[in-house]
Amino acid sequence: MKRRLSEQQEFEIMKIVLDKFLWLGFGIMAYGLYLMYTSTIPLGLSWMIAGAIILLIFTWIIVKQYEIIR
Repeated sequence: MKRRLSEQQEFEIMKIVLDKFLWLGFGIMAYGLYLMYTSTIPLGLSWMIAGAIILLIFTWIIVKQYEIIR
């Protein structure tokens, strides 16, 4: 028999998972900034764009999952 989560429990688990996406996106963007400083600008910029894409996916998941009205 499977246990069902309450809405609050589901929300808390989703916050933990989405928080990891946020840290991952921020870390990738910080690495891209570091590469822009130490190496070439196009290489660092590509890493920053990858981090921005992860953060956009994060935003899309939140809006889709919780139906946030803009």
